[in-house]
Formats: sequence, C-alpha cells, structure tokens
Amino acid sequence: MDHGRRCLTVFVLLLCLYPCAVLPLRSSNTQSAFRIRLPNGVSGAESLAFDPQNQGPYTGVSDGRILKWDRSAAVWMPFAYNKDYQSIPACKTPAAPSMETESRCGRPLGLAFHRKTGDLYIADAYKGLMRVGPSGGEAEVLATEADGVAFNFVNGIDVDQSTGDVYFTDSSTTYTRRNNIDIMLNADATARLLKYDARTKQVTVLRAGLPYANGVAVSPDGSHVVVAHTWPCQAFRYWLAGPRAGQYELFADLPGYLDNVRRDGNGGYWVALNREKMQSDGTTPASLTKHLVGVRLTGDGTEVEELTAARGDTLSEVTEMGRRLWLGSVELNYVGRMDINDGSVY
Repeated sequence: MDHGRRCLTVFVLLLCLYPCAVLPLRSSNTQSAFRIRLPNGVSGAESLAFDPQNQGPYTGVSDGRILKWDRSAAVWMPFAYNKDYQSIPACKTPAAPSMETESRCGRPLGLAFHRKTGDLYIADAYKGLMRVGPSGGEAEVLATEADGVAFNFVNGIDVDQSTGDVYFTDSSTTYTRRNNIDIMLNADATARLLKYDARTKQVTVLRAGLPYANGVAVSPDGSHVVVAHTWPCQAFRYWLAGPRAGQYELFADLPGYLDNVRRDGNGGYWVALNREKMQSDGTTPASLTKHLVGVRLTGDGTEVEELTAARGDTLSEVTEMGRRLWLGSVELNYVGRMDINDGSVY
C-alpha cells in the first residue's frame, strides 16, 4: 500500500473512532444577516412562524400584537391582537411598550401554525394559550390554567401537524415574565410541560416541577417533544409514544442559556441561546473568544453547528425555511435573515 493510500485509510479509521475529535463544528456569524426592521415603537420578535403557504414570517412584538411580514410590499402588516390590546388605549401609544404595560396588553412569545387548518397558536406570557384563524383578527383564549393552577408565564409552543395537538410550556408558576431573572437566581423549578388536545379541547400537564422550561419542538416523527430548559443549559426529551412513553430524559447539554427550539430541515433542531453559560461567580469566562447565539443539533442531540454574533446581540429563535435561516430576538428591534450556503450553514 502506498503512502497516500495508507494515510487515507488511517484518516477514515479516525473518523469512525473519533468523529468529534477530527470534525470541527461548522460555524456561521449572524453579522452577515440582512436586518428587517420592526415598525417604530415595537421590538422583541421572540418567535417566528410561517403559514401553510410559507408566507411570513409572523411574529409577536412588545405591544401585544402579531405582525406579518409582507414580502412583496416589504412591510410589516398587523395580523392579530388580543381583546385587551383593542380596549386599552395605552397599548396603542407610539411610545415603546414596557414591562408595566405588557402584562395588560399581552406579550405573545411562542408561535406555531397548524398547517392543515391555517390556525395560528400563540403562547402569550400573560394571556395564556390563544388561537387565531387564517384571516387574523382578534385571537381567542383557549386556556388559562391546568389542573386548577393558573398559567403564570406561557412561553414556548409547537403543534403536532398529524394530530393538531399543541404542546407548550408555562415557564414558572412562581414568577411572571417580568421577573424572569428570578427564576434563574432562585433556581425555581415550578415550570410545566403542557398539552392542548385538539379533539377534547382540554389541557393536560405532562410534566411538572421543571427548571425554567422554555421552547418546545415536536420531533419529525411525532414520537417525542424536545424541551429547552434555560437555566440548566440543557434540552430534554419527553416521549409521547412507544415503550418509553412518559419518560423525560436528557437530550443535550449546551454551552449557553436556551430559548426556543425549532426543527431544522435535516431531522434535527436549531436551538437559540440567549447568552453563554456563566461561571459560578456570575461572570462569563474571560477565555471566551466568540459569542454563541445558537446551535444546531442532530436528531440524537449531537451538536454539529453553531451560530455566533457580535457581543451584545442575543437570539431567542432560529427558524429554518427553505434555504434561509430567520433569526428572532426578544430584545432587538429587527428580524435577521441569512441565506444557507453549502460552505457555511449546513
């Protein structure tokens, strides 16, 4: 065997034996993303969703409304609102909404369409689980409590497209979104994973006593849901079917504080990271050379790709649609859009 073929054989053996050691994570920087500014006076495109015709994205913003991006006109259009937004004048003032007003005006966080019906399901931090039809308008409240315990911080959401069932989180029964930092400071573990049954219209508690449950994503085959836990910096998997039904198991340890999780186009998931994991003294490691804002996981929870950003930028969601990534942030005043290039993302 010649030297070149011998080296190739050794390289292939190393790939088989030590894939993580020789295959570096692919990395892309979101500074290259095109920025679509939100309308004046609002911010915080926490979650992004596309309708059955792949139009959008749709996003919830800080004044309590759902907006739709009209690509042909290149403008944000009002799409949906809650009844309190309509009736409270303070919700419609041009001044930027605050934590003081959002508890009254609503704060839509997670969004997910049921593609068969065109209904948009909304996880509103203060108003509860809501739904609006394909034409938009006033959203109806579907549920505000489960097992006699009122929702306190409704957050992440996803829809099982085969059944229409909705999976969502209540991030804490102790602290509201306004005091979300206290969930981490006090290691609060009162979050719940919930299911809205599309047939019975009832909400079931699938799991309680969870630490800061945030985003959720139904697996491609519907066998389980992946749940992002913010302050433990972990994702878990709740099995819906099969011999492990009802089990809750670790899916991935991640290098930052998780927000939303969304399926990618390759059988895995994109997970947004609000910031890197802090040290025990509350500081970021001084040796950190990059600012992570997202990772892509395979279907078994292996980290294969990362997104980085400029210091100070945060992401709350990474949504893949076609050959693009759409980037949402609960703190910024724009939505990002990145093309997927064969040499970078993927």
